[in-house]
Amino acid sequence: MKRRTVLQLAAAGVLPGLSHAAAQPPLKELRLDYAYYSPTSLVLRRFGWLEEAFKADGTSIKWVLSAGSNRALEYLNANSIDIGSSAGLAALLARANGNPIRAPYIFSRPEWTALVVRKDSTIRSVADLKGKKVAATKGTDPYLFLLRALKTAGLKRGDIEHVSLQHADGRAALEQGKVDAWAGLDPHMAASELEAGSRLIYRNVAFNTYGFLNVREDFLASRPAEVGKVIQAYERARAWTSANPAAAAKILAEEARVSLPVALLQVKLRSDFSNPQPSSEHVKALLVAAPILVDEALVKPGADLNRAITGLVDTRFAIPYITNLKKA
Repeated sequence: MKRRTVLQLAAAGVLPGLSHAAAQPPLKELRLDYAYYSPTSLVLRRFGWLEEAFKADGTSIKWVLSAGSNRALEYLNANSIDIGSSAGLAALLARANGNPIRAPYIFSRPEWTALVVRKDSTIRSVADLKGKKVAATKGTDPYLFLLRALKTAGLKRGDIEHVSLQHADGRAALEQGKVDAWAGLDPHMAASELEAGSRLIYRNVAFNTYGFLNVREDFLASRPAEVGKVIQAYERARAWTSANPAAAAKILAEEARVSLPVALLQVKLRSDFSNPQPSSEHVKALLVAAPILVDEALVKPGADLNRAITGLVDTRFAIPYITNLKKA
């Protein structure tokens, strides 16, 4: 499928796989994640708005902490949760490799990752990373950000020594001198900056893919009303977060156990909550980013990334739920 066709399908909302479900008995349990990289999820969980929305149905809400996109996507693939939050490019990688997910909602447009070194490091640029140890969590935006950043300096994955660590462990390894650099993730990255003096040597907001709220494809098809309720609750949390960034930062600080200045840096300066509707904008971002998945052999041979993108980005499902909330 050509790029133009992909964009036309996305703009028109003509995407495969969306079906209308027959009436079903109330859901007994809804399972979804919350994550420190998604302040909106923390707000939603703190105020119990999802529990409130499902109370009449007798549906219990099970919250599961995701330490990174890789964990959220693993939980979805294993049917341990129904709805999970991840970076857009990480979701595309998972979808292309067989994880049956769709993304009907965007929880944020963040600048949540960058390349980080210690305050006393002699490393000043991406080119200086050649031959160095770099920590990054596989299957996440920071890891894919690292690969794309290396390419800007004419480097490849084999030109560095990649150390696979979960985000919090990556920060610790950097500050303890066990690695030379780290592809960071907020709030850990902001904490390392403010508390350890770590420096960001490469930033590129265009390489930070959006925050995707992913739903197991079978769950979206069989339980569209429930997914709609989740989106409405997320919209309530998003609107509140946008109107009360300092209060949202306080919740993040308490949940992630970081200082308030760290949380404020993440919520107020590095997060954009203004556009929750998946659209051709998000399709374009993935089309631009997708080649790195092929170049680094991260997807199965012969994987059709254009098809994976149209299957992932659901541009029509959330429209009535977002529109209805704005009218209310």
